[in-house]
Amino acid sequence: MLPESSERAALVRRRELLAHALGSAPALIASGRPRPRNYAADQFPFRASSHFLYLFGLAAQDGLGFYDGQTWTLYLPEPGADDALWDGAVPGFAEVAERTGCPVRSRAELPPVLKGRAVATLPTPDVETCLDVEVLLGRQVRPGKLLPVDEPLAEAMVALRLRHDDAAVAQLRRAAEATTPAHLAGMRATRPGVLEAAVRAAMEAEFVVRDVRPAYQPIVTVHGEVLHNLKYHHVLCEGDLLLADVGGESPGGFACDVTRTWPVTGRFSTTQRELYEVVLRAQKASIALVRPGVGYRDVHLAAHREMARGLVALGILRGDVEELVADGLTALLFPHGIGHLMGLDVHDMEDLGDRAGYAPGRTRSKEFGHRYLRLDRDLEPGMAVTIEPGLYRVPGILEDARLTARAGDRLNRDVLARYADVRGIRIEDDVLVTAEGCEVLTAAIPKEASDVEAVMARR
Repeated sequence: MLPESSERAALVRRRELLAHALGSAPALIASGRPRPRNYAADQFPFRASSHFLYLFGLAAQDGLGFYDGQTWTLYLPEPGADDALWDGAVPGFAEVAERTGCPVRSRAELPPVLKGRAVATLPTPDVETCLDVEVLLGRQVRPGKLLPVDEPLAEAMVALRLRHDDAAVAQLRRAAEATTPAHLAGMRATRPGVLEAAVRAAMEAEFVVRDVRPAYQPIVTVHGEVLHNLKYHHVLCEGDLLLADVGGESPGGFACDVTRTWPVTGRFSTTQRELYEVVLRAQKASIALVRPGVGYRDVHLAAHREMARGLVALGILRGDVEELVADGLTALLFPHGIGHLMGLDVHDMEDLGDRAGYAPGRTRSKEFGHRYLRLDRDLEPGMAVTIEPGLYRVPGILEDARLTARAGDRLNRDVLARYADVRGIRIEDDVLVTAEGCEVLTAAIPKEASDVEAVMARR
């Protein structure tokens, strides 16, 4: 997909900013290639690499953007003789150049331009493209691995993509707008006796009719205690909670990432509602802290403190709130980070490892639970993050003597057992940091327990 003309200025500006950061150091950015599903002509849907999309806004297969130390040039494959037969009309180089604001040349012209030069790159997720770039650059290129020559490019790209420009924010809003009806459809499709797959289908249908794709493989499950559960074969039963982690992707490739949890019957039980409110208060307390200058780790810890207060009030935990958090007791039930960066990737720029998520001088905690925090930076205007506390009864954690050794009688298992109708609850929104505070991009998706029940009552 080519960018709209109104977005061309943003693409040109991004390339100018990256060129300024690189100075005279050359760089090559690859778009990637389709991946075969089982044989060469049967392919998974193609999506260009996020770094390529950020700079060119173009879903071009086997495309390469080259900065020669002074200017950018886009190198694309020549159209094949049969392309029009199988794929329809392909935009010509002149049209692509007009829409992207970047000169376009044949990819066949690139090898001699690169020969003998030390050129930085950012490896794509697919190894096939990495091997192509490896041949072009005459040195090793592997997914997720940066050589010293690549590191300045990675740092410059992180600095650009951390704070979204107006064009990117507009795309994030479009992704959120496409995701809202999907969650409403999921709530309305939920009832005892249907498969998780039926709810997933209802949610994804809302993407299909809007000609957008899921930003990631949806999680729609009654087993919310399995954090990345990608199975959809369970029958929904009375007394179950359904956890749906489903987000759409904007036409420009920007992601939305939202989780809601709702009761299969349409009404929360008393125990379900009590734990749901604990998670919701933790989420609201975290969102209230999101503003420029606040450390994201502090937002994470605030969620744990609020979770501790709620669990103490219910009698599930005993003791001082600060000590419960410090000793890792809340992590037994909330074992992941509060969220992550959002952008062109649902976990933005995690292909670059902790370089994007962790500010210089900051490293991951070694403590269980807190070591899964994906972001430790001070928030700045233009950043987009998720806020997604959760509460899970995970047998593999609660039955692990090593992980629960510090708990002693501060974890009241008898009280926890009364909440057997809760396997997992997560509530997640996408939040944009603004100059004054924050904007919840996904606020239109109901999350108050009464609002969720009202939507389901209209099934």
